[in-house]
Amino acid sequence: MKNMKPASVKEEIDFKLLEKIDIRVGTIESVEDIPKSDKLVRLIVNFGDHKRRILAGMKQEKKDPKEVEGKQTLFVINLKPRKIMGEVSEGMLFDIGYPDGIVPVLAVPDTAVPDGSRMG
Repeated sequence: MKNMKPASVKEEIDFKLLEKIDIRVGTIESVEDIPKSDKLVRLIVNFGDHKRRILAGMKQEKKDPKEVEGKQTLFVINLKPRKIMGEVSEGMLFDIGYPDGIVPVLAVPDTAVPDGSRMG
């Protein structure tokens, strides 16, 4: 594994701010290519009571982005929808490592839980 020096801890925040972030488990049902993008794929994610399209920059990080199909992972779902390359993203994949310059990995539950389960 690449030697990585952990970044400094960010400034303290009030617990109430953390409570505003809605992080939930979802199952990635499909990974679809976005032909105009070198980085982005469209994930169709099941959150139990609804599905969302979430764009994720994993084309260059994974040999085959479809390898994440069927996996449960964490997503931030209460971000305002954002238009990227003409596509609307309805959340954010919560992965580990990207800001540290290592190949990102999914944040996954150690056992299956119901889709839509909240973190916290």
